[in-house]
Amino acid sequence: MPNAKVYFTKDVSSAGLLAAYQALGKELPGKVLVKLHMGEEGNTNYLDPELLRDLTAEVNGTFGDANTGYGGARSTAEGHRRVAAEHGFTYAPVDILDEDGDIEVPANGKRIKRAIISSHVKDYDSFVSVAHFKGHAMAGFGGTLKNLAVGVASSRGKLDLHGSRFNYHGEEFLERLAEYSKAIIDSMGENIVYLNVLCNLSTSCDCDSNAPDSELADIGIVSSLDPIAIDQASVDLLVKYGGEKSALLDVIDSHKGTYTLGYGEQIGLGTRAYDLVEL
Repeated sequence: MPNAKVYFTKDVSSAGLLAAYQALGKELPGKVLVKLHMGEEGNTNYLDPELLRDLTAEVNGTFGDANTGYGGARSTAEGHRRVAAEHGFTYAPVDILDEDGDIEVPANGKRIKRAIISSHVKDYDSFVSVAHFKGHAMAGFGGTLKNLAVGVASSRGKLDLHGSRFNYHGEEFLERLAEYSKAIIDSMGENIVYLNVLCNLSTSCDCDSNAPDSELADIGIVSSLDPIAIDQASVDLLVKYGGEKSALLDVIDSHKGTYTLGYGEQIGLGTRAYDLVEL
């Protein structure tokens, strides 16, 4: 497999996000879903909606995310929509992707034979994944793969992915995460692009109401057509600009976060080999 292209800009702004998307040179036809995490109630690290304004206008996109599987304000469509509005996601339509239930899509993995995903996904022709790169208590980090696997899975699918009592851990959970991602991407088709925003680099997820502030300066934005390469590049940029002893890297390493990328490459999800093109 040839090296993937990953585009990088240090400009963490609406114009920078749009430039990173445009560098991919991929037309997205039809109705476009902008898949992102709009932040748990109380969280302050989620992506600023103003950061997405130019990109969302460019693709005439709809913001979308699925309900949680653990309770809280975002466990219902009504509560989720309220939190999204309170966080400023008001200038484009907001779709709670599993408001009307879920569907199953096939998988051929070691861990899963089907993924349970939000039913509204089938209403879209194209997808823009905009992930906030940060730490995560189970996956080590949240990037493109988590934005897809956990974010597109319905609330029921999240419990299937994590275990009904969140009892899948370590390599078992990380392999399930990669296999869920592959099932979702395979079901979506070719009209999908990936962007990671390396800002507000907290050690904890945007689903954490009390996530700590970042100890690191913002790094930039990356984009790619390869979901493995973009997450690998994000980790590498964190090492380059954040140093090898940051608390975020400790979280990634202690939870074997990059194992997911190696396993994802093994099952044909993408490649860890990439060429970084600075914009």
